[in-house]
Amino acid sequence: MQRQGSIGGSAAIRVRVAGGVLLVAHLAFVAWFTLRPLDVPWVMPPNLHPLSGIRADLALGWQEAARRIGEGLALLAPLGVLLPMVHGRLWAFPLGSLVRTVAAGALVSLGIELLQTGVPGQVVDVDSLLLNTVGVALAHLAVVPASRAWLRRRSRSRRRRPAPQEETSQGRTPTIPRVGIAP
Repeated sequence: MQRQGSIGGSAAIRVRVAGGVLLVAHLAFVAWFTLRPLDVPWVMPPNLHPLSGIRADLALGWQEAARRIGEGLALLAPLGVLLPMVHGRLWAFPLGSLVRTVAAGALVSLGIELLQTGVPGQVVDVDSLLLNTVGVALAHLAVVPASRAWLRRRSRSRRRRPAPQEETSQGRTPTIPRVGIAP
């Protein structure tokens, strides 16, 4: 039996496709959640001073601060796992993967904040950009290195397992002598 391609090739494709579908679904949810118009009687001014919104949240008490900061961290955190999943590299340099993922998460968050300038009821908040980016980084650090290491160990153990042996040859194939055609 001859194997075509690399071992686990179809599984890698399935993981990439599943990651792509989940990524698109998550980004659609984030777009709906952050870019829908809000009917509010008044709107806060934009927050362009880093960490001032976080300080204001902390002044509200630890429970309300934990809820608001947690929401900011959790909104784009799945990107920390889904972006490397879509990329599908098993043997990636950990720091390079982290930098690529965090940069992509920061750009997505920046795009959302810029799009919010044209949505009624939504305001720009630089702290949400910071919290979203930190959430992407924390999710990446918590999940991706451990899962890549587990997948690499699993891949090595599959490669060490001997492939099933084909049946041994039973000798030369018999031939039939040619017989002439009668007149």
